[in-house]
Amino acid sequence: MKEKTLVLVKPEGIQRGLIGEFIKRFEQKALKIIGLKIIIPDKALVEKQYIFEPEWAENTGRKTREAYEKKGIKLTKSNAEIGKEVRKKLIDYLNGQPVIAIALEGYHAIEIVRKIIGHTEPRQAMPGTIRGDFSVDSYDLGDAFGRPVKNLVHASDSPENGLREINVWFDKKELIDYEMHEQKIAH
Repeated sequence: MKEKTLVLVKPEGIQRGLIGEFIKRFEQKALKIIGLKIIIPDKALVEKQYIFEPEWAENTGRKTREAYEKKGIKLTKSNAEIGKEVRKKLIDYLNGQPVIAIALEGYHAIEIVRKIIGHTEPRQAMPGTIRGDFSVDSYDLGDAFGRPVKNLVHASDSPENGLREINVWFDKKELIDYEMHEQKIAH
């Protein structure tokens, strides 16, 4: 029930001065900040964030292929090759750019954070979500400019990835534990 998750405020979120707004939304849902820092990651760190997993590459490639086919474009590369290209764009984008890393803890943290941030493609994100309120970017724009979708934030997609990703961005000594009033109420 209690989970830990990582949120990264990407460079466009920092440049637009939205850090406080994002943190406010997490705190309003009684999610506890257990780690917070600004960092300019190097390529090695970003590669640890976006580790190459064949299943992820295959799924990402499949989704990308389906999106292109809806536009009448046929891709000749394999799903895995397409997934590798997406990963490279993500790594290149975050490498050397300021990022805010936030480690959060709370009941159902993964699900709640993902609801707060909204759909991966901001154009599809519902109003009231971070991406729905602060971005209109799309897969089409990313493709047109040869870049990943600028969707403001990253959030872990599973409890296992939450723990793995927190360990990528934080040393154990950078994480703190304390009790929040809201958590006392939940007991």
